[in-house]
Amino acid sequence: MSRPKIIVTRKLPEAVEARLRQDYQSELNESDKIYAQEEVIARAANADALLVTVTDNIDKGLIDKLPTSIRMIATFSAGYDHIDIPAATSRNIIVSNTPDVLTNATADIALLLILGAARGAGTGEATMRQATWANWAPTGYLGQDVTGKRLGILGMGRIGRAVAKRARAFDMEIHYHNRTQLSSNIEQGAHFHDRLEELFKTSDFLSLHAASTNETKNIINERSIEMLPKGAVIINTARGDLVDDDALIAALQTGRISAAGLDVYKGEPNPDPRYKDLPNTFLLPHLGSATLETRNAMGFCALDNLDAFFAGKPLPNLVVNRQTFAR
Repeated sequence: MSRPKIIVTRKLPEAVEARLRQDYQSELNESDKIYAQEEVIARAANADALLVTVTDNIDKGLIDKLPTSIRMIATFSAGYDHIDIPAATSRNIIVSNTPDVLTNATADIALLLILGAARGAGTGEATMRQATWANWAPTGYLGQDVTGKRLGILGMGRIGRAVAKRARAFDMEIHYHNRTQLSSNIEQGAHFHDRLEELFKTSDFLSLHAASTNETKNIINERSIEMLPKGAVIINTARGDLVDDDALIAALQTGRISAAGLDVYKGEPNPDPRYKDLPNTFLLPHLGSATLETRNAMGFCALDNLDAFFAGKPLPNLVVNRQTFAR
């Protein structure tokens, strides 16, 4: 029996591609060019599955044009808002994702953003590279303490809980909002707020860990920013569309928000250029899961799901047709 044919839309780590070559008829993307939707559809002819990433817009229009041979879409990501799950379900196409394996790497980046934004690390690092540092001064490059501050976590899923664990090492007081309150042994002393307004009011730092849904898009807007303490810091490692850029940039310009640490943006890889001109932003290029160990684990997780599907076994990470709040 011939091996299933897998279309891979981006270049993946070497070890992952080696396993793909070994176990499947794999059509790899050696150039790492992002395929247009028409090219994905064309390449899918006579294939059995797609292995996609967050840069692929797998919407209803694309799914409806896929050949009937495509029976599964495995995404190289924990999030799956780039895939129209109801459309896939209507075509009896199974979808899988890669949760858990990127939790620690993304939580590490969230802590890096908290510290970098609080201490003005972006501006400080730029002055060293540009050789514009004059000398040490008692009032130079003043940031703010992290120790003892209140950290609000919007979405207390795997990543949110991992961030809370790390933040406790800085004696931060943990507050969170979730669809449901966690059990006390998982909360570890964190304060649950069933109303978003109450979370915002108690967040000196606000870290976003919600999935992208209709209810969370632009959840950081002019109104919610006004609820935060003056001088609060906003951190985003979740999805760019959780933030209204105009509202956040205006608040950063006035000092209403003292700093922002961002790893994800609307319009990636071309975020709003005004962020780059602000001295109180700490900006990273979507590094959340960017360690070799994590990217390998993500690839192997995607392959484990493909292996299970073609072996007729239950998928370890089946995506079902529902929306979730926390990532």
